[in-house]
Amino acid sequence: MGVWSRKSIETLKREAHGGDRPALVRSLGVLNLTAFGVGNTVGAGIFVLTGTVAALRAGPAVTLCFVLASVACFFAGLCYAEYASMVPVAGSAYSYAYATFGELIAWIIGWCIMFEYLFSASLVAISWSGYVTASIGDLGIHLPALLANAPLQADAAGHIVLTGAWINLPAVLVTLACTALLIAGTQKSAMVNSVIVVAKVLAILVLVAACLPHIETRLWHPFIPPNTGKLGDFGWSGVLRGAGIVFFAYIGFDGVSTLAEEAKNPQRTMPLSLGLSLLICTALYVAVSLAVTGIADYHLLNVPDPLYQALSLAHANLTWLKVLVAIVAGFGLIPVILLSLLGQIRIFYAMGRDGLLPEALSRCSERFHTPHIGTLVTGVTAAAIAGFFPLDLLGELISIGTLMAFAIVCAGIIMLRRRMPDMHRPFRTPWVPLIPVLGVISCVVLMVFLPISTWIRLAVWLAIGFIIYFGYGRRHSKLRVEPA
Repeated sequence: MGVWSRKSIETLKREAHGGDRPALVRSLGVLNLTAFGVGNTVGAGIFVLTGTVAALRAGPAVTLCFVLASVACFFAGLCYAEYASMVPVAGSAYSYAYATFGELIAWIIGWCIMFEYLFSASLVAISWSGYVTASIGDLGIHLPALLANAPLQADAAGHIVLTGAWINLPAVLVTLACTALLIAGTQKSAMVNSVIVVAKVLAILVLVAACLPHIETRLWHPFIPPNTGKLGDFGWSGVLRGAGIVFFAYIGFDGVSTLAEEAKNPQRTMPLSLGLSLLICTALYVAVSLAVTGIADYHLLNVPDPLYQALSLAHANLTWLKVLVAIVAGFGLIPVILLSLLGQIRIFYAMGRDGLLPEALSRCSERFHTPHIGTLVTGVTAAAIAGFFPLDLLGELISIGTLMAFAIVCAGIIMLRRRMPDMHRPFRTPWVPLIPVLGVISCVVLMVFLPISTWIRLAVWLAIGFIIYFGYGRRHSKLRVEPA
């Protein structure tokens, strides 16, 4: 059994029903799963990256960035839906790659997804801290800057430098609070998430409607600012780079698929939830990005709280909307942190169950029936990253890992169709191999336009992953002890 050994689909199906250990509780329906997808996605893009990408990469054409990213997500989402309906198991792309490409590629994908989820939870916690700090500052309560900012940041050359701050304390505290909620149980987390998501979507619709009369169309000209002479700084190369960065905002799809083992009737609920999440999120992204760049100069939006900043810069008196945004961001970013942590925990669960990581990460609490050790490890690590690292660095790092995972999932559909053409597929990706090939191409194109520094950091992360795999995972793999 070498590094290319594959886990059988039958084994994955058996694990989806618990295998030789207590099964995860199937308590999530279409509404819960769609709410998790929307809750994770609507927030990460709107509240975090809209301003940064508009200010540094694409100007008002940040709207096109979201559209291009959604096209890549559409192709990948169709492939995810086929996998999730066939094998409704925790682990998402990691588990799919294990059955399609073998153990080594599965490890690489699992390691990249860890990169994605740990950093995305931290990034959103940083943005939550920015909104909350700004809103309570308007009330006359000022948190010391030493305790509300990261001690590290990336300079113009991409080097990490010290800021003089001690720690981003609000980001740490909200991450740890979400960790505690996840230990209490997925269903409780789902109930809290669903209520917050409905309120958040309604509030965002109110925000867009209120901004419409005050939009200044002159701020949209030129819609695609001319390139500065540097690849990725405005112009069409900036739009493509921006699309690669905001792709992070769509990881809700991968997040939904990690919950397949806890879904009711996953053959039906997973494809439906994936499709609804994409449709709702894309519509909201387009509406909000147009509104924000229509009421404020995009050059001034490179801040952790771009919506709040845009409303402050608007010529009209939109103070009441700032209050609404503060409330929505304060509560609305919490589901994003929740699902990012939850996705990471389920990846730990799947990899620990396979022996590639310590089995303790897949051990469930007898009281809460959740993988409590994996949850604690995830939460504490994400809190540390949120407390010390800057917003702008994390966004690009998350996107490249997500794009790599999506590309491999798309390629996997083609291979699985050839190897197992007669397997029952409750949902079939249409127009294979065209759709998967378009998915691979779109993901690779967006990866190519990300900065070289992002590729270097990915290479370092993968090198660390290889050391752990060949030093621990390969020798402890359950597939080697009990071939599937």
